[in-house]
Amino acid sequence: MSPLDICDNAQLLIYVRFFNIDQKIFCEDLLGVTPLQTSTRGEDIYLTIKKMLTERGMEPKKIVSITTDGAPAMIGREKGAVARLKEANPDLVTYHCIIHQSVLYTSLSDEYAEVMNIKMKMIHFLRASSSYQHRMLREFLKEVNADADDHLLHNNVRYLSKGRVLARFWSFRKEVASFLAELRSHKAKQFSHFLENKKYMDNVAFLVDVTSHLNELNLRLQSKDNSVSELMTAVRSFQRKLEVFKEDLQGECAHFPALQEQVQGEREVSFFVDFIDKLIINFRNRFDSFNFGPQLNLFIQNPFLITDVKRFSKEVAQLLKWVDHGPLQMQLINLQADVALKEQFERTDPPSFWLQMVPETTFSGLKKVAIYILTMFGSTHNCEAAFSAMDIIKTKCRSRLTNEHLHMCMRMALTPFKPRFKVLAGEARAQFSH
Repeated sequence: MSPLDICDNAQLLIYVRFFNIDQKIFCEDLLGVTPLQTSTRGEDIYLTIKKMLTERGMEPKKIVSITTDGAPAMIGREKGAVARLKEANPDLVTYHCIIHQSVLYTSLSDEYAEVMNIKMKMIHFLRASSSYQHRMLREFLKEVNADADDHLLHNNVRYLSKGRVLARFWSFRKEVASFLAELRSHKAKQFSHFLENKKYMDNVAFLVDVTSHLNELNLRLQSKDNSVSELMTAVRSFQRKLEVFKEDLQGECAHFPALQEQVQGEREVSFFVDFIDKLIINFRNRFDSFNFGPQLNLFIQNPFLITDVKRFSKEVAQLLKWVDHGPLQMQLINLQADVALKEQFERTDPPSFWLQMVPETTFSGLKKVAIYILTMFGSTHNCEAAFSAMDIIKTKCRSRLTNEHLHMCMRMALTPFKPRFKVLAGEARAQFSH
């Protein structure tokens, strides 16, 4: 990914996930940060990636998979960086970041978008339009013993931010209405009318509940060291929850507490059900075409539960073109018949099982497939988290920081490896003055 630093230089960030043979663990680390001197076309990104790999003695053919944020420069069919990388490595597995795919489906219809925009303008009016007004709001909330003593601002990049803002607003919406009623400005009156509009507030209540559920999914997807299998498990789980939410809206609204509080007695929920229907269809269209099928997921999580061996080998072949069906099917059957391995699996986690307990001599094909899948990034979360580190390191006060120094600073800030200080201190020799 290539964000801009404080000097408007495009910096290309590349993270790698690899299997450490010596420690027998999977590691995630920053491969490098390098500037894109002029344009940020797919060709420029490809050449920069190729140069970075060459400098580190890495061959493109050794790369198993690559996940991107879906930018045209990365995924363009002919001149995109991914297309160029696949020319050198036809077996390269490429896919869109799972987090970005899930965020695509939080786009709102016109009516919901209008409500959300008005709500965010109200928050900006209360928090950021006047320092004096902001101080008065805080004092007012303290005096009336509101559930919170201030309002939150939001970030447009993630619905996680807007969801928290909406939840905070809902907890003291009555106090906010009272505060707006005391103000004499024209904007305050407009926002007061908004809060008095029942239809608008019904939509706000629904958005409070929906964004809270989306936040739960986003938090599960944004954890570190998650394999693609774990992320797809979270997505499939959320898809089933959407079906439950749809039925719940037409019943007790147990999963929609804010809406239940706002709309009591008889209620018209068809508009809300349509929104959930669209989410269901959008998730299905995007993720059902993803080559990581349920049998592959089950293979990583618990290979002893696979019953359809033929379907399993077919899903593997769709993802990894080099796989030979016959030997893989036989190895899976032999693995499931091994009672000792099954007992070991029950006492450990899936990555440790595949890395440390499955013998490579007997199950070479299965183990290779497992390692390939476990090295796949499920999202670009690490790169996006590194953006914040770059903004902290290279600021207006440190704008003359060179690209090399920026790279070294970010390596130290983001690396998961911890120095063995006692060993290093023991090897050091004191310098005595003469």
